[in-house]
Amino acid sequence: MKVLRLKGKVALITGSSTGIGRATALACAAEGARVVVNCARTIEQGRAVAAEIKAAGGDAIFVQADVSREADVKKMFATVAKKWRGVDVLVNNAGIARQSTLAELTPEAFMHTLAVNLLGPFLCIKYAAPTMRKQKSGAIVNVASIRGLDVASRKDLIDYSASKAGVINLTISLAKELGPDGIRVNAVAPGITESELVKRLSPEAKGKAVAGTIFKRMAQPEEIARVILFLASDDASYITGETITADAGYRLTEL
Repeated sequence: MKVLRLKGKVALITGSSTGIGRATALACAAEGARVVVNCARTIEQGRAVAAEIKAAGGDAIFVQADVSREADVKKMFATVAKKWRGVDVLVNNAGIARQSTLAELTPEAFMHTLAVNLLGPFLCIKYAAPTMRKQKSGAIVNVASIRGLDVASRKDLIDYSASKAGVINLTISLAKELGPDGIRVNAVAPGITESELVKRLSPEAKGKAVAGTIFKRMAQPEEIARVILFLASDDASYITGETITADAGYRLTEL
């Protein structure tokens, strides 16, 4: 008989209407979690993910919230607390990306990317932490990117690379602070993955990224979701402050 790795736990996955977030929400539900599906704009898709989980016999709710807005995040966690007391697993997946050079990138666009990709995880952790601290347990997984790692950063993804480097360092800092309360904080740094973000990249950028992998293909969202699920579960009970790359050896070929 299969042991469900997240049975009885509440898992909130931001940006879970499509791609990696959707795959993670479904994976968490399959492991027994009660799932909070979240997105800011693709509302119907988000509701569809929650409905899919329920149709499969799981338990899920959909909460619309923009993670870059503190009022939205505060309201989202209040909704979860009212429904299920709080969050045991938090996956900070919501993110945006754009291709632009230094001359093309405006300060407003730069700050918008940081607001979603870096401030968003900070706010969600800030509001998830009180319950986790009280119960002396919790697992937080931040979805970073190989673009936030030294040699894999790209000159035409300035704001995105900077934001993901920030996510990786946020992970380390909060692992140190929250660890004594039994809360693990880790990150996953995916390589190029079949997702809505990647669809917006130029064919040249996608082709170069795929060519740089050892497997010569993109990751599927489900492959990244399995890494996230591992870090969210007790299988990773002695791991914190780490960033696991899932890039088919891309960084090896860049060295």
